[in-house]
Amino acid sequence: MDSRTRLLITASLVCHLLLIPPLVTSQLLPSPSSPSSSAGVQEATQAVTIRAQHQERDGAIYRLRGNVAIDYGTYRFSGDEVVYNSETRAIDAEGHLVLEGGPNDEYVEAVRASYNLGSEDGRFEQVTGTIGLKRPRSRNFLNSSQPFYFTGRMVEKRGPDHYIVYDGTVTTCDLPHPKWRFYSHKVVVEVGGNANIYNTNFRLSGVPVLYLPFATHPVQKQPRQSGFLIPNIGRSSTRGYTFGESFFWKINRSMDLHAGAEYFSRRGWAPGGEFRARPSESSFADLTFFSVLDRGINGVKQGGTEAHLSSEGAFAHNFRGVADIDYLSSYVFRLAFSDVFAQAVNSEVKSEAFLSNTSGSFFLNASTRRYQDFQSTTAGDVITILHAPGFEVASLDRRLGSTPLHGSIEAAAEGLSRSEPSFSTAPLIGRFDLNPVFSLPLFLKGWTVYPLLSLRDTIYTQQLVPASGVALTDVGTAISRTLNRNSLEGSIELRPPALDRVFGRTFLGRRWKHVVEPRIVYSYVTGVENFAHILRFDERDILTDDNEVEYAVVNRFYAKAVHPLPATCPEGMPALLVGAAPPVGRLLWERTEANPEPSCPPQPATREVVTWELAQKYFFDPTFGGTLVPGRRNVFTSTVDLTGIAFLTGPRRLSPLVSRLRVLTSPRNDLEWDTDYDFQAGRLNTSTLLFNHYFGLFTVGAGNAFLHVPGQTLTATGVPAEEKFNQYRAVLGYGSASKRQFSGAFNLGFDARLSQVQYGSMQLAYNWDCCGVNLEYRRFALASVRNENQFRFTFALANVGAFGNLRRGERLF
Repeated sequence: MDSRTRLLITASLVCHLLLIPPLVTSQLLPSPSSPSSSAGVQEATQAVTIRAQHQERDGAIYRLRGNVAIDYGTYRFSGDEVVYNSETRAIDAEGHLVLEGGPNDEYVEAVRASYNLGSEDGRFEQVTGTIGLKRPRSRNFLNSSQPFYFTGRMVEKRGPDHYIVYDGTVTTCDLPHPKWRFYSHKVVVEVGGNANIYNTNFRLSGVPVLYLPFATHPVQKQPRQSGFLIPNIGRSSTRGYTFGESFFWKINRSMDLHAGAEYFSRRGWAPGGEFRARPSESSFADLTFFSVLDRGINGVKQGGTEAHLSSEGAFAHNFRGVADIDYLSSYVFRLAFSDVFAQAVNSEVKSEAFLSNTSGSFFLNASTRRYQDFQSTTAGDVITILHAPGFEVASLDRRLGSTPLHGSIEAAAEGLSRSEPSFSTAPLIGRFDLNPVFSLPLFLKGWTVYPLLSLRDTIYTQQLVPASGVALTDVGTAISRTLNRNSLEGSIELRPPALDRVFGRTFLGRRWKHVVEPRIVYSYVTGVENFAHILRFDERDILTDDNEVEYAVVNRFYAKAVHPLPATCPEGMPALLVGAAPPVGRLLWERTEANPEPSCPPQPATREVVTWELAQKYFFDPTFGGTLVPGRRNVFTSTVDLTGIAFLTGPRRLSPLVSRLRVLTSPRNDLEWDTDYDFQAGRLNTSTLLFNHYFGLFTVGAGNAFLHVPGQTLTATGVPAEEKFNQYRAVLGYGSASKRQFSGAFNLGFDARLSQVQYGSMQLAYNWDCCGVNLEYRRFALASVRNENQFRFTFALANVGAFGNLRRGERLF
């Protein structure tokens, strides 16, 4: 017997007769002089274990039959009949053969094979294989977000991670009846990398759909590789038929670029792209752009460009830089070509970049800002306000020495400009602002008294000469004359002890507590004698003389669960809701990162279920020191944040009564109702109602926005005008983005004043195990600018990509 071989023969017939042949196990250690030892240290230190029901040996040749299993490293080779050479480590096998194992869970099943355990080279015939799919016992489960299936007439394995498939198929669908496949004469598979497919045709349920001379299929868990993406097509009533193609460039491991173009048969070319970079864990940059070279319809051109830059970086010594920059060439372009309604009707464009530092209790900031508000679709009808450059310093409120006084300070030096039709300032004017604040917090037996004194000195290098006309478009003229505004502000806030009651009885499985929190704030501002001559740029410039008192009461209802609540797993369509913020920028391509597993956070034992705040102001000086101009929109510091209407059009003693109600009984529902009731006019000025609820796989949402602008406002011709807005929103959904089989959703926007549907969309989806289809109809009716019907779809292949023009960031779910 060879000294390097141990035979452990197990033939157990102790108490019972076994009806199966005995199992023979052999463990072979490689000889230092064997040919395979020259392949490397790793091979020379790995043992080969053989198990079979029948085993014959002729020198180094083992003839194995019946349930053969050869274990080598992390791999196992099994089959019905196997011939193994222990010196060359070569295997010749027939019957039902399987090679499985490795760090990527490779599995190759064949009817005939020649394979070498040492070099891991071999040839397999009539092959079915998978990568990234574990097979414990009789059940299969995914070990990777990128499962990969392949079949072939013949497969060559060249090295540990390299396969060549001849006359075969690849897919991510479960075999033996996949929904789709790539058929190809040759496929080169790099385990942990990609599969390169040559001269392939794509088949859906066996029907040829598309021919490609070359394609790549990701096999790794986080695929990123340069190449052309799947084309997209679509149809629109105003754009015509659309066709698009794009290219993805993996610049390096932390930087990539996606660029392409769409062709609209009725409008022209629409190039777009996105650049992403993440140089470090604390910094990133994302630049997107979209443009339409519009040929126009009926002589009307609506083309333009929109771009968005978002970036952030952390630097040494607590410095942090942020840039959030938007560019829009024209409002008509956004109205005509934005595919998200909330973004299409947004007339504001905001850009800001700053470099800040926080050290101790001081904050330093250098910034530049640009604000645009398009007043209409007319070219040039836009208000532009620029802050460039601006320097600010501020301190936290802190105790002054050993005294009970607290103090803070704010100072700013900025370059500003403003332009709008028929008015503009100098290209750059100076504004210098200094604002020290002193306070004396007092606490006595549950009472809180907070007196505050603020001094403010602001210098402008230009001032406004008001217009003498009554039209709203008459702003005045900016002249180069220094203006100095001095103001003194004093206030005192009084908060009595909160009143609370804990109810003894349980209701809905919870114990309840009611808390009432009243407050009163008296404010007095004086010294602003030149308000009419102050140029308006931001909130610093709307300070006026004031003498007012604000009183408010907040009711809170808390509920504490008697028994522990189960964890809440997200279901339905959490992104489908009324009142959601519009997406920023335009997502031009499908991100390929795997979605994280949904978390199921535990519910808090105590929840604030109901919050209801009532507030109102009484103005002792209804003209604000004589600065209020009847018939105009007067925006003051006192009014800008109180109600839904930020301006006054005439003198008044009482502000509208503000009501803010929110009901949140669980993470699955949310009700919010904000109203402003005007006692002077005897009506509701504003009302906003939002409701969203999730139950099981269903999602329901509804909302109403009502606005009645005070009627004393004058039009450009001096005629009093009233403005009313009354709009409704509704959403309904069933299922989720990852749900198998059917899911669907719709949303609707209706303008009650115009009696027309502003927008609406409906999306239907059906998902299989490895692919899914989304169909969407979308309707836009935006005045005379846009009257469009869109038909969009996406056919998505798991781990490959999506074919169509329904982008992920623009879907309902």
